[in-house]
Amino acid sequence: MSPMLQGAITIVIGVGGCIGYFYFANLILDKVIFPARGNDAGRNINRANAVRPWLFLFPAIFALGLYLVYPVVGSFIRSLYNRAGNEFIGFGNYANLIADETFRTAFFNNFLWVLVVPAMATFLGLLVAQLTDRLSWGNIAKSLIFMPMAISFVGASLIWKFVYANDPDIGIINAIRASMGMDSVDPMQIPFWNNFFLMVILIWIQTGFAMVILSAALRGIPEETVEAAIIDGANPFQVFFKIKVPQIMGTIVVVWTTITILVLKVFDIVYTMTGGNFGTEILPSYMMSFMFRDDGRATAVAFVIMLVVLPVMIWNIVQARKEMR
Repeated sequence: MSPMLQGAITIVIGVGGCIGYFYFANLILDKVIFPARGNDAGRNINRANAVRPWLFLFPAIFALGLYLVYPVVGSFIRSLYNRAGNEFIGFGNYANLIADETFRTAFFNNFLWVLVVPAMATFLGLLVAQLTDRLSWGNIAKSLIFMPMAISFVGASLIWKFVYANDPDIGIINAIRASMGMDSVDPMQIPFWNNFFLMVILIWIQTGFAMVILSAALRGIPEETVEAAIIDGANPFQVFFKIKVPQIMGTIVVVWTTITILVLKVFDIVYTMTGGNFGTEILPSYMMSFMFRDDGRATAVAFVIMLVVLPVMIWNIVQARKEMR
């Protein structure tokens, strides 16, 4: 079967299944379970109307339970067993993680990523959004800055591999060093600092995302407040930091937390650039190293990642709800 035909059949079955579910669910609810006839007609109508929203929500709740809740619970239970899955060892896998120096290094590196990448991407996105709004060719500049968002993490990593190449004829960094009479170095093998070289790649990608969201927020600021500040004698820096930034602080926080969640799940860049070697291990790449040889510890790492991401997600949801009020 051709992929196009297979896709068409899938769409027809999916859409038809949804329509059929809602039609027959309503039919059974109104005609069989709570029929609107007899002395209880009014009561049955109220009962049907109370049940109907849950009837519509059931497919989504079922899908979330099957593809989200069940894997989380299953992963936690699996992390309490040994590699073969036939011996309950409690929190033994978690104890092994804490005792492993590589895990501690990966956790520390993840902490660095969370500190640096969201802050720099948000700051640069806000700076670019403000500066490009003052340029006649600002839309072209925004398009160029947003362009990395269209590149996959693996593709971006391959591009930056040329930038960091240990060859003056290819790598930009080593070309600059060679022009200054300095020896070539491999940035990916410089302890500690190689993590920051990897972070640059994600900052390069996410700055465009932050720029687009924050640019829209800046354009939504009432002109009256800016004009009043200028009349009162505020200079451009005071207008920006004391008038504009406080009014879009909610949007800044949402952008910050969204990038933070992405950072906690990043894997492609580290795996493509270093494979987690040279002290660049992070939690997802550390988990991958145990995926095919120690399932218990791998699921334990996965659960740790989920616990780290969960507070940030809750904070993001709370801030989004505040923005909607």
